[in-house]
Formats: sequence, structure tokens, C-alpha cells
Amino acid sequence: MTRQRRTIIAVLLYQRWKRRRRYWVHPINLARWQYGEYHRLIMELRLHDDLFQRYFRLSRELFDELLARVGPRIARENTHFRQAIGPAQRLAICLRYLATGDSFATIAFSYRVGHCTVGRVVKEVAAVIWDVLVPEFMPVPSVEDWRAIAEGFHQRWNFPNCVGSVDGKHVVLQAPGNSGSLFFNYKGTFSIILLAVVDADYLFRVVDVGGYGRTSDGGSLHNSAFGEGLRDGTLDLPQDAVIPGSEQRGPMPFVFVGDEAFPLRRNLMRPFPGRHVPGVQRVYNYRLSRARLVVECAFGILCFQWRMYRRVMGVSPTTAETCVKATCILHNFLRVMTLRTEHRTAGVGYCQPDDVGDCLQGVSRMGTNNATREALRVRDSFASYFSEEGAVPWQVQP
Repeated sequence: MTRQRRTIIAVLLYQRWKRRRRYWVHPINLARWQYGEYHRLIMELRLHDDLFQRYFRLSRELFDELLARVGPRIARENTHFRQAIGPAQRLAICLRYLATGDSFATIAFSYRVGHCTVGRVVKEVAAVIWDVLVPEFMPVPSVEDWRAIAEGFHQRWNFPNCVGSVDGKHVVLQAPGNSGSLFFNYKGTFSIILLAVVDADYLFRVVDVGGYGRTSDGGSLHNSAFGEGLRDGTLDLPQDAVIPGSEQRGPMPFVFVGDEAFPLRRNLMRPFPGRHVPGVQRVYNYRLSRARLVVECAFGILCFQWRMYRRVMGVSPTTAETCVKATCILHNFLRVMTLRTEHRTAGVGYCQPDDVGDCLQGVSRMGTNNATREALRVRDSFASYFSEEGAVPWQVQP
């Protein structure tokens, strides 16, 4: 055996020895039940509701409610080698990451667990949160749901027959390995896209997460199941209806509203192009922008509540997609549960959401854009309505 070969073998044996696990559980982590953040700090925070709210971004009552829903799915059994991390602590680790965006290593040192354990817990718990809460807090809208959303937009935002505000948001990531320019966006960062449909009460009704950052909002809509359903007419939207007070215009379609990045279609309205447009078109652009800002406000609430959006996420695109979906459904969970509490206190009944219908699946046929002229006619009809019988006194800008 040559000297060079002996040297190579020695290096390989040293590397194997170096990679060998020195501890099954590190001695520092064995003391998590005495000195870990969950068993010391959080137990003290439970005595102070305001501090608990600031730490987890949700109240103690909602934390316990969420734990009761997801606890059985995230619990693990103890073994002869080590004691499992309890479901409450696993949920706390996941929520702490979503609420701060801290690195896995920082959370691992605080909770006295392995940093790989934190990454696994965050991904698993976030996926369970989505699976458990979606049927109740983000069901696929039915015809009656779309009508209720349209009524909300008409009452609160003065846009009739509007069933949702659509927009996309870039969630910034570290550059994924071997991804080329797929995730590189026009802002000069790497990201995945959150495409969302929001109702008049800032609730997410449809979300599509995971689009490449280089894709535009219109491209993300085209590639999503929601976009395919919109083209193929399989979203279960209500039949065209007459706007109250404008019977002479005949039935008008129910539409989504978006900005200039989206295409103009019969059921998707966008502004008139250009900066200097006539008065009727300017009023239409203002009224559409007023309804469209609902989704912008929802994104703002989401980022303020879950601070991971304020940092560059140092995780894989798959984990980032799971975390984004978890924050969206938690956003709905917090708003709906708060509303239920207010109604219960006031003695008002709260209607439970309908059961989940058929999901937006089975859509394979690519629709063609044959409704261009009809889409222009629908937009012109809305523009005329906003300047005539649907006018409001504060829409005319000096």
C-alpha cells in the first residue's frame, strides 16, 4: 500500500470519526425542562396577557385554542433513548419562528433543543396548522359565499358585484442552491410569490403560494389553479345580477379587482391604462383602487402580525411555502375567533362557514382569451355606473 493511499484512508477514517454523533442529546439540552425558555419564561408570560401577546403574536386564550386543535396531530411518543418534546412546546417553537423570523440556531439555543430539531418542528407544525384550520377558516367559497363577499364590498367599499381583491406579494428568501434566476425578481431579491384573493373583511379566501419570484403577478395568476378556474368558469361564481338602482344596465357579472399587472377579463377588472385619463375613467380607477386596496391592507396586517416577512427567510422554498400558508390561515383564525368572541359578548349569533366543497382541482384545460371585447364592455359599464347612478359625493377629486 502506497503512502498516498494510506494518507487518503486515514483522512477518510478521521472524517468518519468526526461526523460520528458524540451525544444522543447534548448535556445542555438535557436541562431544557429546568432552564429552557418554554419551561421558564413562557410560564411566567402566562401571568401577563400583554407580554404573552407580544411574544407569540396571539393571546393566551387563542394559543390554548390552537393547541387544542393541532395538539393531537403534533404530539410525539417518548422512547427509551429520550423524552419527546411536548405538543405545547412544539407549537411554541413554530409560532416563535413565524412571529420573529429568527434563525433556527437562535431558537434552538433559547429552547435548548437541536437546531435541526427546530427546523423539523417548524415545518411539521406549520403543515399541521394549515391542514387542521383550512376546512373551517378558509373553505372553498360556494355560490352563497361569493354573494356574501359581494355584499360586503358593496356596503363597505362601494363596489357592487365584487367578489374579491387579487394581488401578489414577494416573500424574500436566501438564494436557493442551483436555482439560477428562477427566484430572482425585479426588485433584485430572491423570492417566492404569495397570490391571494381577499374579501371585504381582510380575510384570505384563496391563496396560491410557491410561484417563482421571476414570474409577474399576471403570470402567477395564469399558472395557479385559481387562474385556471377563472378562465374555465369553474369557480362556482354566481350568475350575472342586476345592480340595485341600475336596472336599465341589465345583469352585470361578478368580478375580481386587481392592478395593472393582471389581464382584463370578463370576471377580472383592472384600471384604465395611462396617467391622464378622462373624468369617467379617472373615477372608475379611483373606485377600483379603493376596493383593490383591501388586499394591500391584508398583506400589511399579515406582515405586521408575523415578523418573518420582515426578514430574509433562510430556509428552503418548500419550507417557506409551508410557513407562508400557515401564517395566512392563522391570520384568518385570529380575525374570525376575535369576531366570534365579540359577537358572543354582545349576544349576537355567528354563522359557521359552510362545509368545504369541491376543491379547485381537476382543472386541466387551458382557456383562451376570447372575452376581450366583452371585458371592455363590462369595464365601460362599471365606469358609467360609478359616474352616474352609483356616484358618491367624495369621489370627485379637485
